[in-house]
Amino acid sequence: MDVQRKLEILADAAKYDASCASSGTEKRDSSDGKGLGSTAPGMGICHSYAPDGRCISLLKVLLTNACNYDCLYCVNRASSNVPRARFTVDEVVKLTIDFYRRNYIEGLFLSSGIIRSADYTMEQVVSVARKLREQHRFRGYIHLKTIPEADDTLITEAGKYADRLSINIEVPEEDSLAKLAPEKDVRAIRRTMGRLRLKLDEARDNDKAATKAKPPRFAPAGQSTQMIIGADAATDKTILDTSANLYGSYRLKRVYYSAFSPIPDASRSLPLAAPPLIREHRLYQADWLMRFYGFDAGEIVDERAGMLSLDIDPKLAWALRHRDRFPLDVATASREELLRVPGFGTRAVDRIIATRRLTNIRVEDLARLHIPGKKALPFIVLGNHRPQRNLLDGEALAARFKPKAVQMGFGF
Repeated sequence: MDVQRKLEILADAAKYDASCASSGTEKRDSSDGKGLGSTAPGMGICHSYAPDGRCISLLKVLLTNACNYDCLYCVNRASSNVPRARFTVDEVVKLTIDFYRRNYIEGLFLSSGIIRSADYTMEQVVSVARKLREQHRFRGYIHLKTIPEADDTLITEAGKYADRLSINIEVPEEDSLAKLAPEKDVRAIRRTMGRLRLKLDEARDNDKAATKAKPPRFAPAGQSTQMIIGADAATDKTILDTSANLYGSYRLKRVYYSAFSPIPDASRSLPLAAPPLIREHRLYQADWLMRFYGFDAGEIVDERAGMLSLDIDPKLAWALRHRDRFPLDVATASREELLRVPGFGTRAVDRIIATRRLTNIRVEDLARLHIPGKKALPFIVLGNHRPQRNLLDGEALAARFKPKAVQMGFGF
């Protein structure tokens, strides 16, 4: 099989893994004439977006889509009837270098099915990163998927060459993982995440304590994970509680949510249809509230429903459930309180705080501060605005924000 055909198969097989953002690593380049590549922004094959909006391109492939495991939700499972392919280490290295030189990519996201053993597969994955860094002096971004059962020495070596390491927790509940992926052990996954956190903490502490000698490098962009949404019956509350635990226990950089996609010859244990993509979007919004807006996982989802609303965003839904906290006076409210106002982002709140030191903010100032007035005005008090009490308390307020009904077509 030629490399072009392998690339078609193994790039397509990698598309289901969403945990390939390339933000947060150290800045490197080859402007000094030494080495090759950089971690600067660009455009290319697999587009990942950093928190500041930069677009970063990655070559996103599997080393092989052959796998010993038979995870029911995975298109590459052992019993799946799909074409199989396998790259050699040198083929992945050459593809990465060639694609970089053509300005297609700036980095590599490399995962693999499990072949022979976890240690053998992990050694192959690490060998790609080692050759890129040591033989080709590649300074671009590298993200490696970590295999939980692999030897600790291999994981340590992976962190030496990779910018980010990730281990997929797959589904939020242990019982579901045992049912859908019987060869995988959630305890092994968690143990490896814990070991990664210890290594990351050690590297950070060494970096702070370093004087002249540069401390050993270990995955400066941290670790991440992915959960498949909709493959089991887990509620949004369970998913967010699991994410909060992962962030707190293992100091993950990101939890990625990937809506389950029906696969060929699927097991009867799996749903027949994919969940609505808006559910995945709402989970990302809720995740953002936990990481940047000071929300606890338990307060984002209405406990009676257990699910996020698909009609309105999680912050707005929270505000409608807690109308007693509003309207909020923008002139005197704390930053924490302002972050809970629908329509107020973190940058908008910083602009509000800076502006109110100089002047009394009025309705006409919202546009200049890039704040959507329609969403925010029912919940705030400004110099020339106070919402009517019956508007804030009335049932019509929730309906005001729901999307308008659209006549469905016939599909032909």
